[in-house]
Amino acid sequence: MTLSSLPGVGTDAAVGARTVSAGVELRHLRYFVALADAGTFTHAAELTYVSQPTLSQQIRRLEQLIGTPLVRRGRDGVGLTKAGTVLLEESRTVLSLIAHGVSRTRYTAGLGRPQLRFILPPGLPEALTVCVASRLRSVTNAAGVDVTWLEFPLDAGFSAIREHRADSGVGWLDPAEPELPDPLDLMRIGSFEPVAWIHARHPAARRGRVTLGELAAMNVVHGPRRACPATYDAWLAVLQAVSQRFAFSDPPLQRSLPVTLALAASADRSAAVLTGPLWSCGMAASGRGSFATLQHDASGGIPEMVPVLIEGRPLTATAGLAWTRELPRGLQQALFDTADEIAC
Repeated sequence: MTLSSLPGVGTDAAVGARTVSAGVELRHLRYFVALADAGTFTHAAELTYVSQPTLSQQIRRLEQLIGTPLVRRGRDGVGLTKAGTVLLEESRTVLSLIAHGVSRTRYTAGLGRPQLRFILPPGLPEALTVCVASRLRSVTNAAGVDVTWLEFPLDAGFSAIREHRADSGVGWLDPAEPELPDPLDLMRIGSFEPVAWIHARHPAARRGRVTLGELAAMNVVHGPRRACPATYDAWLAVLQAVSQRFAFSDPPLQRSLPVTLALAASADRSAAVLTGPLWSCGMAASGRGSFATLQHDASGGIPEMVPVLIEGRPLTATAGLAWTRELPRGLQQALFDTADEIAC
């Protein structure tokens, strides 16, 4: 099937698409990704070993080829337009596929070691990230495998792996769809629950646990959704089953829990801050006393807010390690051994 034979795509559109794709080169995509990552033309030029005028010229050429602005230029650096955001994702996919294809070709020719592209998304509990990374490194070193670590969000369908942007990764499972579609394999490696920070004068603070009904009645700060869409959507559904009008409030600064707690403390007693999946269910079973270190490290000296667990664990999340069955058997065995070692 040709592009021109698709519904709504005529001959002129097909010719235009071929012209654009023929003009865009890999160097354009590499320069564009470097600019998006660096934030300034000066820094991006240093990363790509070209002069700033050359980089600027190539980005303008890319915009001309595609036919729309991709970046917004300002005094403080550059930002992406909506079209630029789409192209950035697609550029990463293209460059990743090519790099992986070259690595596989070299390995087939006996010129290199097998490669594994592994996703450790932001938002995982630190202890889980450390455990997975250290164990996988040990297993792959013994198997003579080189690992490329990738850090970007992974949805509940592990689509980045199905789309060949990565070979394997750790992510949160969708409670409504516990099984992954072909050609993915999955091993569950642990269950985790969030911590709710509430005002110290709230009745639940004395109990060390808050009910789902009490939480649904509060102004709960959690998210943003893009950080972990799988758990965000699942938890929102659970709370909306208690209160139909319930909605999360985005944190003022995504990576600053102390700032979020300070603002919640200065609001009123009905404010709460809900973390992502953080606390191992096995660890939580030992009791609230383990929160002493958490409160000291995370509260930033804000005694008005205290951490509590949620009664009945209705917001638990299950982490899974997934990989594609298209991997060589040796790599699949290495991933299975990693998951089996850390599963709890």
